[in-house]
Amino acid sequence: MDVSVVPERRVALLGGGFSTDDDGLLDDWILGQARTPRPKVCFVPTASGDAPGYIDRFLAAYEPRPCDPGVLHLFRRDLDDAALRTFLLSQDVIYVGGGSTANLLAVWRVHGVDRLLREAYDHGTLLCGISAGANCWAEGSHTDSFGPLTHLPDGLGLLPGSVCPHYDTEEGRRSSYRAAVATGALPAGWAVEDGTGALFTDGRLTDAVTRTPDARLYRVERDGSGDCEERAESCRLLVPTDQHAPSELPAP
Repeated sequence: MDVSVVPERRVALLGGGFSTDDDGLLDDWILGQARTPRPKVCFVPTASGDAPGYIDRFLAAYEPRPCDPGVLHLFRRDLDDAALRTFLLSQDVIYVGGGSTANLLAVWRVHGVDRLLREAYDHGTLLCGISAGANCWAEGSHTDSFGPLTHLPDGLGLLPGSVCPHYDTEEGRRSSYRAAVATGALPAGWAVEDGTGALFTDGRLTDAVTRTPDARLYRVERDGSGDCEERAESCRLLVPTDQHAPSELPAP
């Protein structure tokens, strides 16, 4: 291996997957981005308090797939610091589940997981997740961690800007996120509709996909007049692998 080659640093934002969809298209897409044919995939359910049912659903979805799935437990942690680092850095994909973004970040910092995830990112591990698991990678996010929808100017900062999940399916998300960006409470960022996936390489959008023709990914920015503008990105329509190749959906 040429140690002079710098690995690509990648983050994927998911608007679905095993926890919300039955078709498995976004899960297959994630595995297709991995650096090995049979990747190690670690599920991190911290944001849900390591909910057993959530873990069971992950294992049920990923054990039949061509990968080696594992789970990082932090609420009943059994790894010391050295073993925790070894485990996380051995993963090809780290998949963070939904729940409370604020609680997720706090627990990670107590255990030093935030530092280890940055190290894994720099070494080429694909980081991804849904809802809170998408929010956490950015500089800030739109969240209901505190009850009502609000902005959270906090995150790991691996992805520049901010993230808003559930842009099209949760009442108030679109207007609240747009207001946060318009006022500068959150930096410009990415609004993820349910059903979409977005891959960023070294901070740049390099792939956008959707499992339904109507779902979109949006870039949301201030427009200089006290408001904001949103731009729909072109997405590839995912189809089962035994059918024809995904087709391009133009931005509306």
